[in-house]
Amino acid sequence: MLKNLTNGASNSALPTSFITRFLQLPAPIRSFATSHHFGTEQDDKLLTEALRGQTASNGFPPIMASTKDKKPPSIPKPSASVLLISPTNQVLLLQRVKQSSAFPSAHVFPGGNVSPSHDGDLPAPDHPDRHTDNPVYRLAAVRETFEESGILLARNNGFGRLLEVPEAEREEGRKLIHGNRVPFTTWLAQKGGRADVEGLVPFTRWVTPTNVPKRFTTQMYLYFLPTLSSAPITEGLRDGNNDGNDDEAEGQRIPVPTTDGGLEHTTARFLPASAWLRLAQEGRIILFPPQFFLLHQVAQHFDALPSPTAYGLISRDAVPREELEARRKRLLAFVETGEPPWTEKCISPTVMAPRDGKRREDGRVVLGLQRPGPEVEAEGTGRKGVEGECVLVEFKKDGPRKLAVGDQYQPFLGFSSPLSDETRF
Repeated sequence: MLKNLTNGASNSALPTSFITRFLQLPAPIRSFATSHHFGTEQDDKLLTEALRGQTASNGFPPIMASTKDKKPPSIPKPSASVLLISPTNQVLLLQRVKQSSAFPSAHVFPGGNVSPSHDGDLPAPDHPDRHTDNPVYRLAAVRETFEESGILLARNNGFGRLLEVPEAEREEGRKLIHGNRVPFTTWLAQKGGRADVEGLVPFTRWVTPTNVPKRFTTQMYLYFLPTLSSAPITEGLRDGNNDGNDDEAEGQRIPVPTTDGGLEHTTARFLPASAWLRLAQEGRIILFPPQFFLLHQVAQHFDALPSPTAYGLISRDAVPREELEARRKRLLAFVETGEPPWTEKCISPTVMAPRDGKRREDGRVVLGLQRPGPEVEAEGTGRKGVEGECVLVEFKKDGPRKLAVGDQYQPFLGFSSPLSDETRF
């Protein structure tokens, strides 16, 4: 049946919705799916299952088994998220509450939806700038980080250093802003500061696939807190004992991350990127593919790993401040590379068709990362996601498991993975 899609024959046996989704697949997968390796009715069913599985890559229930056309795709809600880097080059993750409607119990970066009343208005959904970095997304990223972790990414109006606000006032401010009782920028101005939107570095955008009822267009950012003079890389701002006297501004205090009182999160903690990845692979925490993939990229530059996925072999030796800064420079140089650079890449995860029409024995699916989503593709700018890498994951009832980053094309063409043996297909 699938061969008919490319040779002009009648496709009356295939539902319109199936054909539409099939034609949205990347060209290499369409070519493979219509080859003699993938031509039986049973294979058609497997490809259909792969299309349905796209939903799982974004943490939502699978689409309905019916192939009848439903209502058009929902408009992605604008949101922003921050990979917040601690003074010792660790990454902040928050654990969502079990009752959350999205990503329950998962560990996530601080972030959330854009709020027009706090952050400003974005262009219309059909405007190209809707899916690009701009001041509205940046302000949302700073505000959500403050609401969810208590860490204020803001500068003092007088001296330009990080704004310090007493803990009691910070906690009161979090409640006022979360409850929409005072605009975020107004509260900041009252404290003598401004959001440090210039300190945010764009680091990919993620767009939920169209077969998901609840969709987002999420701008990811990096933000670097001032480095410490020297500290073990596996230690952080733990238990509130850091006195803040070693950072770049003498006497400045970096607040310890705290939860929002259980409204949306139950824990807030800095750990090395590799430590988070190892915990996820051991099944001790839940990470969804976007978080796992970006943490993997950060680990390559921060954690001095002997091989790309040797997350458990991170050194516990103290790292001098000069080396902490050097690693940050390497990461910043990396995000400027690529076509497009990582600052502009847009990713809409897509389940790739099984090799030879067979499910993987380990139960995992392969998520391609090269597609930017139909809204961005419609712009005609040629903007795309990540070529050459993919995420392997098994979706269980309690969340994603067995995550790994690997070579994108090896599952189809039999290439050896450039990563370690742990992630080879």
